[in-house]
Amino acid sequence: MLDFLTLLRENPYPGRGILVSRDLVYYFIMGRSANSRNRIFVKTEDGIRTEAHDPAKLEDPSLIIYHPVRTMGDALVVTNGDQTDTICQHGDFRKGLMTREYEPDEPNWTPRISAILNADGSFEMSILKHKNGRCLREFFCYEGCDENQGYFISTYQGDGNPLPTFAGEPLEVTVPKPEEVWAALNGDNKVSLYTNVNGEVRLFNKNLGD
Repeated sequence: MLDFLTLLRENPYPGRGILVSRDLVYYFIMGRSANSRNRIFVKTEDGIRTEAHDPAKLEDPSLIIYHPVRTMGDALVVTNGDQTDTICQHGDFRKGLMTREYEPDEPNWTPRISAILNADGSFEMSILKHKNGRCLREFFCYEGCDENQGYFISTYQGDGNPLPTFAGEPLEVTVPKPEEVWAALNGDNKVSLYTNVNGEVRLFNKNLGD
């Protein structure tokens, strides 16, 4: 099992990341461009959404404004894009994601990462990635996990140009406290963090001084 804080401290740009454990979900966003960094998380009736911190500076909103977290029945859906809405519209994690593919941001072809945490503690994670000009859709199902253990997936392996897509299975990691995760994210690139621990939601936003 990897130490999650060390993993974050040693990687300046994993992009967007999802950590799922039993009764727990963390989701963070990072940014290199001014447009990506000009965001905050705000609560909604059934989850959260991204919002421009300074609307006057908002450029292309298509890939940065979305609902990262929504409830679907008694399950919690978290993703790095508007596929959250697609999953909820289909009422099914896999069926929704089978209609989607990676983001059209050549040359990075940012993958779409998604997860669903069910009421019984089981969960599923997915990544939709570009490979040889086609979309590779990978799904990982877990019956649950031990206490203080989680699984982490991110959009990128690290910084680069183009950005290297996450590879392999979700990483088995330790589960630190929300404030420890926020502190471990790269200070220049981090933007926002959502944490939901046993239903207690906390939001961290760099643009609001967190």
